[in-house]
Amino acid sequence: MYKAGKIWGETELILANNACEFHRIDFKKGGVCSKHLHEWKWNGFYCMSGELKIKVWQKDYDLVDETILRPGDFTAVKPGLYHSFEGMTDGVAFELYWANFSHNDIVRESVGHLKDDDNKVVRLDKNKNKTTDKK
Repeated sequence: MYKAGKIWGETELILANNACEFHRIDFKKGGVCSKHLHEWKWNGFYCMSGELKIKVWQKDYDLVDETILRPGDFTAVKPGLYHSFEGMTDGVAFELYWANFSHNDIVRESVGHLKDDDNKVVRLDKNKNKTTDKK
């Protein structure tokens, strides 16, 4: 689809939609991408050939995690963490971006309830036997 030359090698966009991006990266030995973060996207790396070092700067403690990927290895970087990669050898990897669907993605303005035959709200909490008038 779209290829772009980089100082560290080359990236080719294979797929992009509103749910994910999929890129092929050809990296050079000694090539290092910028230290950067993504506010909302996860960034995953799957190594096809060569060796690729992924560095992740942690927020919660003063540490830089380093992972060396070899063919068949995968790692993912959480949103909000600075990271970069470095080619330890020449090689090829696939880079993926995605945002997680959160099952906790809900903001309640009211609470669900049950009405009895007299149109009174039946409480289903610790006061199980209480009813209140619903007006």
